[in-house]
Amino acid sequence: AEGRGFCAGVDIREIQAMDGHEGLLEANRACFEAFRAVYECVVPVVVAVNGFCLGTGIGLAGNADVVVAAEGAGFGLPEVDNGALGAATHLMRLVPAHRARWMLYSCEPATAEELHAYGSVLRVVPVDELRQVALEVAGVIAAKDPVVVRAAKASLNGIDPVDVRRSYRFEQGFTFELNLMGSGDAAREAFLRGDRDSNAAAD
Repeated sequence: AEGRGFCAGVDIREIQAMDGHEGLLEANRACFEAFRAVYECVVPVVVAVNGFCLGTGIGLAGNADVVVAAEGAGFGLPEVDNGALGAATHLMRLVPAHRARWMLYSCEPATAEELHAYGSVLRVVPVDELRQVALEVAGVIAAKDPVVVRAAKASLNGIDPVDVRRSYRFEQGFTFELNLMGSGDAAREAFLRGDRDSNAAAD
């Protein structure tokens, strides 16, 4: 809820600085584990999104139970510009399927206000109220019987129509394939050279 943004995605410079495919492998492992930790947390997770929520940020927000956001916050997947794929699984939990497809193909973001209209963002508030509102929302859940709340979360995860862990792993396979083809590495190098719009900063 503080700082310039919620999450800008992985560090492309760090990935490119590592030998071979190790940077990409490490980034993908870390993202998978982070998303799983949020999704499998035994209690509901509330996220407060301010500024930008890109790439990895979509995975974190999409796996959360409740999302509140600051006015004007942006949600996006610049993966195609970065020669990668991933987190469309989670984006489709935040926006309708065809909107998600356009966002992935075009790399254009959506606003918090739009996501609120879809129902995936619970509340949109001024940035200076974001932290307090997130705590209030969490407090509503915390006031309930914790045993029942944990059971509710387990039951909701159990009836999810899409296995988000397996689906995300499927997407990651295309990232590895693109990297082996050279497309992924070329896109990341182009970003570091400044050959592309700086808005495409996250994998």
